[in-house]
Amino acid sequence: MTQTPETRIPGTQVPAELSQQVIQWRRHLHRHPELSFQEHHTAQFVEEELRRLPHLSVSRPTPTSVLAVLRGQAGPGKTVLLRADMDALPIQEETGLEFTSQNQGVMHACGHDGHTAMLLGAARMLSAHPETLSGEVRFIFQHAEELPPGGAQQLVDAGLMDGVDTVMGIHLMSPVPTGVVVVKGGPLMAAADRFSLKIQGKGGHGAMPNQTIDPVVIAAQIILAFQTIVSRTLDPMDTAVVTVATLEGGQAMNVIPDTVTLGGTVRTFNPEVRTLIPERMEAIAKGITQAHGATYQFDYIQGYRATTNDPEVAAKLQEMVRQVLPEAQLLTNPNPLMGSEDFSAYMTKAPGTFVLIGAGGPDAAPHHHPKFDLDEQALEQGVKLYIGAAHTLTR
Repeated sequence: MTQTPETRIPGTQVPAELSQQVIQWRRHLHRHPELSFQEHHTAQFVEEELRRLPHLSVSRPTPTSVLAVLRGQAGPGKTVLLRADMDALPIQEETGLEFTSQNQGVMHACGHDGHTAMLLGAARMLSAHPETLSGEVRFIFQHAEELPPGGAQQLVDAGLMDGVDTVMGIHLMSPVPTGVVVVKGGPLMAAADRFSLKIQGKGGHGAMPNQTIDPVVIAAQIILAFQTIVSRTLDPMDTAVVTVATLEGGQAMNVIPDTVTLGGTVRTFNPEVRTLIPERMEAIAKGITQAHGATYQFDYIQGYRATTNDPEVAAKLQEMVRQVLPEAQLLTNPNPLMGSEDFSAYMTKAPGTFVLIGAGGPDAAPHHHPKFDLDEQALEQGVKLYIGAAHTLTR
């Protein structure tokens, strides 16, 4: 494609010095991870780096998040929010890296250190040349993505999205080969809910089950019946997951317990399906427990909404990727992911798109794993995409 002055995106060539600085920022953050809602030192570090840059208005919308605002000098335009998350996970690191975590039991095992470093790099480049930019760019360094109800919703409630026309975020993906960029319109990541079901039976001797109301047997029937929700209740074209991941009950092999508690997660994309599944789960629990003379307590907690990218914004960013990363393998219609993201909270207020960048490959350790690491070559790509999004979406 021949770029005209109107379509050319300025300032996306990242100097080698800045690329190295982004890597150093990432490594510093990796050494000093902090858990959700506890990112005090991380936020202080980010704020100090931002205050060194010209033309930025820097504030703290919450105690552990940082906002920088850049007003373009090229004329009126739209307001775009660029987001990076900053929190780490309660995992003991086992990578052996020279910049391994110095905080016992806490690790950047999801790439948020890279996200923060990339957005800092974009802020440095964009703030150096506000004359090339229209409208307004808000850089939000978000806290607590990993812990529902999440930092994004807290920031939305605080008014961060007031006046925002479009929002864009990036996630580095270790299982995806470096050089691959995913910009997909429509459903990208699932809604994630949690449930707990306590079955109250009547315990007794394992040799005399006829004198008990066995909650173990009841739980087994419920677990199997839950699997029929997806296979027999939902339309086959609807994607959903019902997973029972915990099962607690009993202390001895010859004693039937009074209670069994099971719990797990539900993943959906369709809001109607998201409402239907807990209704069916409770109906199953009620029917089976009543049939055996037991009782139950069912608790269902909605987590993050599904992340559904706006098709028009996605199309603009796809064209931007072709311009600023012509060497990248751009994927525009991969299968959605059953993982979840609180980025979805921003898109209740403005259209947006969440972009995925490959930072490893199929042999890399997965996210939320003690050996998780990133291919740091992907960081420069992230800086370029943030810059390209700023120019593209403010026009």
